[in-house]
Amino acid sequence: MSASNFVAELQRRNVHRAAMFYAAAAWLLVQIATQVFPFFDIPNSTVRIVVIAVVIGFPFAMLFSWFYEWTPQGIKLESEIDRSESVTRQTGRTLDRWIIAVLALAVVLLLANTLLGRNSAPVELDRSIAVLPFANTSGDASNEYFSDGLSEEMISSLSRLQSLKVIGRTSSFRFKGSTDSSQAIGSALGVVYLLEGSVRKSADRVRIAVALLKAADGANVWSETYDRDLKDIFALQSEIAGAVADQLKLTLLGNNAQLVQAPSAATPSNHNVAAYTALLQGNYYSNRQTQGDYRKAVEFYDEAIRLDPEYALAYSGLATAWSDLGSIWLGGAEARAAYDQSRAAAQTAVRLAPDLGQAHLTLGDLLFNDVMDLPAAGVEYQRAVALAPTEALPKAALGYWLAAHGRYEEALSSMRASLAIDPLHTETYVFYGRTLLTLGRIDEADAAVRKGIELQPQAARLHALAAEIALARGQTAQAMTEAQREGEGFWRDFAVTLALQKQPDRSAADAALQKFIAQYGDIGGSQIAIIYALRREPDAMFAWLDRGYTSRDPGAVMLPFINPHMVAYKEDPRFIAYCRKTGLIPPSQAAP
Repeated sequence: MSASNFVAELQRRNVHRAAMFYAAAAWLLVQIATQVFPFFDIPNSTVRIVVIAVVIGFPFAMLFSWFYEWTPQGIKLESEIDRSESVTRQTGRTLDRWIIAVLALAVVLLLANTLLGRNSAPVELDRSIAVLPFANTSGDASNEYFSDGLSEEMISSLSRLQSLKVIGRTSSFRFKGSTDSSQAIGSALGVVYLLEGSVRKSADRVRIAVALLKAADGANVWSETYDRDLKDIFALQSEIAGAVADQLKLTLLGNNAQLVQAPSAATPSNHNVAAYTALLQGNYYSNRQTQGDYRKAVEFYDEAIRLDPEYALAYSGLATAWSDLGSIWLGGAEARAAYDQSRAAAQTAVRLAPDLGQAHLTLGDLLFNDVMDLPAAGVEYQRAVALAPTEALPKAALGYWLAAHGRYEEALSSMRASLAIDPLHTETYVFYGRTLLTLGRIDEADAAVRKGIELQPQAARLHALAAEIALARGQTAQAMTEAQREGEGFWRDFAVTLALQKQPDRSAADAALQKFIAQYGDIGGSQIAIIYALRREPDAMFAWLDRGYTSRDPGAVMLPFINPHMVAYKEDPRFIAYCRKTGLIPPSQAAP
């Protein structure tokens, strides 16, 4: 067969049309896979398989169109068809229509992708990074505070990079010392990039090695090692943040991204390295969250302030340490003295650095939980969110405040925004689940609590809240099981006492309540009020709410609107009077 005859035969058998149709359909399929698969978390390797499959399939499709023909009776071998009865021209016209239809769809997809790409923000997942805790390679465990502190500073520095989602400290530090793969960590945190590093501190020298990795496969995007004098640590942190920013611009942010060159709040006003070191040590012990460690943190913060009396971040850390000591570990006069120390330090931090979001957050917590000046606390929380829009804790705190005022949807939105930045922060799941439970969204509340338990099985209040959810479902046996899973102490005793109220043995329920009152009456007024609300004894409920408010029990202002048993009395005149007295919004303005 001559070349001209072969070409004519290709045209007669519609092979050229089949090739055009296959190419157009294959391109459309690949584009759909590229756009849709990531939405369902289908790995990129699957897209590659689709591309390889359509390439391999092309010659087979051409052979098929050469040897076979569509007929009214179905597919037949071309050799079996009488040419006088062939319908290849009709088949060709049909193929032409299909080619036009596929090309039209392809053009629509291309135009939509182009227009949406210009007018919509990029998917947040593509602009995301987590800073993993830097490893301490100095051979001296006492230097761990320094590597942790540098990791926190990198989180803070990168958070100032516009359009970049940076995972918060709580979630990132869950992977300290982890052997999980980069893919597993990236999936858990919902990020595309990871920044990891190591720190070797020796005398007055420091060596910092950093590497930017793709979470999906651990591929190295960029790495560098820095050797510097310790006195140059502040400039070095800015240098590393700038280098990482440059790499991110090249890989995912684009050249229009800007690193806001604001000075770090961790830099002492007098650039005293010893003061900075004391701050890092204070942060290190404060994050360990034991009574002894909080007291060590106070000592280091005091030392940082002695070395730099204008060190706002040290005052803010001091305020947090004293507040946590007072609320978790101390009672009576000692707790009052701790709160006084905390409030003085927070006010000083705000005076020295009015634009320091952390200081406003700490002051807001004190106004909410200790002073119980709820309007003032709300102002501080809103200020903290405005000053630190990329940080999770201010959003979470504002969410708690909104929930306490019955502004449920705003509260859930704020807490979701916090979890997007710090997805493994257990405490946020507690308040998120409690708010959903109050709204009657029981399955969603249960999912939130289960997520918190998965992250930190021994965290306080999670199983107690799971017991409340079981009671809401009428599962009294399951409620007791969950209550007994709570760690020993106040929250376990509360959950067990609550669960007993729905058990058949009324004498046991009454005895448990009286025992709880005898043991915790001075500090647990709001929890006792919840138990009486469950028992449908509103007189006792309101009496204990008032008692809790007088003793400055934070739950007395946090819980009335986010406990389904108490909010059931929202139309009671006593509830309205209590809201007015405490500064909570009246129920008529904040009904679920």
